[in-house]
Amino acid sequence: MASSHTVLMRLVASAYSIAQKAGTIVRRVIAEGDLGIVEKTCATDLQTKADRLVQMSICSSLARKFPKLTIIGEEDLPPEDVDQELIEDGQWEEILKQPCPSQYSAIKEEDLVVWVDPLDGTKEYTEGLLDNVTVLIGIAYEGKAIAGVINQPYYNYQAGPDAVLGRTIWGVLGLGAFGFQLKKVPAGKHIITTTRSHNSQLVTDCVAAMNPDDVLRVGGAGNKIIQLIEGKASAYVFASPGCKKWDTCAPEVILHAVGGKLTDIHGNALQYNKEVKHMNSAGVLATLRNYDYYASRVPESVKNVLVP
Repeated sequence: MASSHTVLMRLVASAYSIAQKAGTIVRRVIAEGDLGIVEKTCATDLQTKADRLVQMSICSSLARKFPKLTIIGEEDLPPEDVDQELIEDGQWEEILKQPCPSQYSAIKEEDLVVWVDPLDGTKEYTEGLLDNVTVLIGIAYEGKAIAGVINQPYYNYQAGPDAVLGRTIWGVLGLGAFGFQLKKVPAGKHIITTTRSHNSQLVTDCVAAMNPDDVLRVGGAGNKIIQLIEGKASAYVFASPGCKKWDTCAPEVILHAVGGKLTDIHGNALQYNKEVKHMNSAGVLATLRNYDYYASRVPESVKNVLVP
């Protein structure tokens, strides 16, 4: 019986199935060939048919099962009837077999805030850089990100026509993170991952101050955190107010669940309560290991510009 499971674990199990459905929608839109691209605020701030359909799918699917949740999605969409084929009512049974961390066992539905980015890396999606794309569902309690699901619709897409496309990563603080192989960058290597499409002098100055051996410029906050946990990068450095709470909520959980750390550029934890401003106005600094090494190298000139 579903009632024997905690609200949090039922929500994560549902979010997993919903994220998998979202990945299917993302792939279908590309396959159909009409991305339906709309500029939101500028040429690098885009919305596609996939953003719209996936947000409708995620938010409607969650709201039907968990009507007391607060759900905050990236896309500002007019209310409309959602096609039944966009609704996912399944749940991933493997997650329900896991114990809920005791500190979260009494959480009520109305205590939770879900932050949804239906398509993280939209610009890259429109340019065919499909491995940059993720679907993000982050779950917060008392302002803290505590559970998250990341779907990569095109994971494996360069592995040949017979490869199984897509994967879903999930995590809960106090339980762990699952769906990937944890790796670290070789000791002594400083590889920075940062923005591909939102560069600025501030971003460049902050990255240079890290004295990196290599700099990776890729799309998507979810993608960058996956680079950290899979040993492709040592730090995610973004000295800019560009990203939002729905970009960081789910990835932060996955990183924290395996011992990493994500903060703003000043070292402050990000807050995810429903009243909080959506913009991460003081940037992002994230690492799997050696956080203090990178935090100590953020220039004061950068900190003075990026006000929390």
